[in-house]
Amino acid sequence: MLQVVILGTGNIAQHLFTAFNKNSSVNVLQVVGRNSKALLYFSSTKTTTNFLDIATADVYIIAVNDDAIATVSQHLKNKKGIITHTSGSVSMLDLCNTKNRGVFYPLQTFTKGAKVNFKTVPICIEAEKESSKNVLNKLANLISNAVYDVTSKKRKDLHLAAVFVNNFTNYMYSIGNDICKEEDLPFDLLRPLILETANKAMLLSPEEAQTGPAKRKDKTTIEAHLQLIKEPKNKEIYALLSKAIENKYGKKL
Repeated sequence: MLQVVILGTGNIAQHLFTAFNKNSSVNVLQVVGRNSKALLYFSSTKTTTNFLDIATADVYIIAVNDDAIATVSQHLKNKKGIITHTSGSVSMLDLCNTKNRGVFYPLQTFTKGAKVNFKTVPICIEAEKESSKNVLNKLANLISNAVYDVTSKKRKDLHLAAVFVNNFTNYMYSIGNDICKEEDLPFDLLRPLILETANKAMLLSPEEAQTGPAKRKDKTTIEAHLQLIKEPKNKEIYALLSKAIENKYGKKL
């Protein structure tokens, strides 16, 4: 049985804790965090706010904000277990000076209270030692069917791609929602379109799935849309994206 300590109490920590608890081959010995109220979520195991009282484990998973990873890892510099973090954009080398460090990065957006099927979540692992990588691979495979060996450089590239397909896409949803509100239209009208677009992304390449006035070289529609947009920043975004699609498909508007 793999013994795990989680450092952090946020969304990723909670979802990993839940996923590990569903597998009898993993034992979450302890959860460490500064927020005693947040630690109540982990009441089925030992918890502590004292970073000088961290249990001995096979794997330590630091699930905190990126800018706190290096600082938190200093509390583990004398531990023999594998010290890991869950960030997509932080190098493995940012962990404290140890020869037994790695990365345990679940590539997914996590929302408090929302259930996640971890079996479908890609987990990217990295380690300095081959023996440590084998342990992380074993741990990841206990909760996921999609485990990948990814270097810090490639993981940063992957995280960048994820920002485009997730965070930026969701911001586009917010613009669409704002337009609907301005015109007293229900955003629910767009939800089937969002689902269909997502489903197409599962079946086709992005190039094959692309539609819309910019790809069709529909200058009349684009100009009409630009006239309708009231918010200057949204107008700029619309024009920029239309131009980018034009360049991507080699068409001039």
